[in-house]
Amino acid sequence: MAVKPSKADKKIAYDAKLCQLLDEYTQILIAAADNVGSKQLQNIRKGLRGDSVVLMGKNTMMKRSVRMHAEKTGNEAFLNLIPLLQGNVGLIFTKGDLKEVSEEVAKYKVGAPARVGLVAPIDVVVPPGNTGLDPSQTSFFQVLNIPTKINKGTVEIITPVELIKKGEKVGSSEAALLAKLGIRPFSYGLVVLSVYDNGSVFSPEVLDLTEDDLIEKFATGVSMVTALSLAISYPTLAAAPHMFINGYENILAVAVATEYSFPQADKVKEYLADPSKFAVAAAPVAAAGGGAAPAAAPAEEEKKPEPEEESDDDMGFSLFD
Repeated sequence: MAVKPSKADKKIAYDAKLCQLLDEYTQILIAAADNVGSKQLQNIRKGLRGDSVVLMGKNTMMKRSVRMHAEKTGNEAFLNLIPLLQGNVGLIFTKGDLKEVSEEVAKYKVGAPARVGLVAPIDVVVPPGNTGLDPSQTSFFQVLNIPTKINKGTVEIITPVELIKKGEKVGSSEAALLAKLGIRPFSYGLVVLSVYDNGSVFSPEVLDLTEDDLIEKFATGVSMVTALSLAISYPTLAAAPHMFINGYENILAVAVATEYSFPQADKVKEYLADPSKFAVAAAPVAAAGGGAAPAAAPAEEEKKPEPEEESDDDMGFSLFD
């Protein structure tokens, strides 16, 4: 006959398992387990099997094991877990992608009826339509001020009614009505509250951020640093290119207005002295942007009548001047 382990033996085994998981895994999801049944938890364990382990237990026991293991190993990062062990929570140790594991956990939600005294996690709205109840059941609707009418021998709800608001406790009348209507308004499962990753703790909303979101936030931060640096004339790496350009423009303006010059200003002065060079410089750009249009030019020139010859004297100047 197998000897049943004592409570002390169970505590020792639990402590050893928790310490082993802390050494083996660097990523932990802290999840609330309110209203989660044993069958549901078993399905979650089965769904996460392979790269994740779900560990439940009493908070005092988990805190004690974490604290003692941190002192034993000298890794004080484990102490960041202790403030997170509040309420009915469990630990999900994983080596997989945190976002994928969090999404997998969210799949295992089970519908539940509204029980008396339960705090509603969401708003409960009763939709309009035929309830299938006989007219003798109208007292339930009258108590809750739900407008109804009798249609073909059954009670019909006329308009949608917000029966329970989020955060309110479910009353006996509301619970009885929802049970009669066959409505299971709530769903429960493990809800990820916090994420622990190599000593860092952050909100699970961070897992929803994509690379594009991070790039956008980084670009916004760089823009703010650049604007501030330019406003107070404080050099930073982000503002350096703009400061160099602004400095060059100021020196160029001085060079153009005075006799002073430098190599980067010589060409600008050359263009200002002979504006026709602007047209020469812009011609290749215009030709590249014209596409196939210039190819039609020779045909048009062939259609034009040849101009009559004129002497140099008639034109008033020589073509070869």
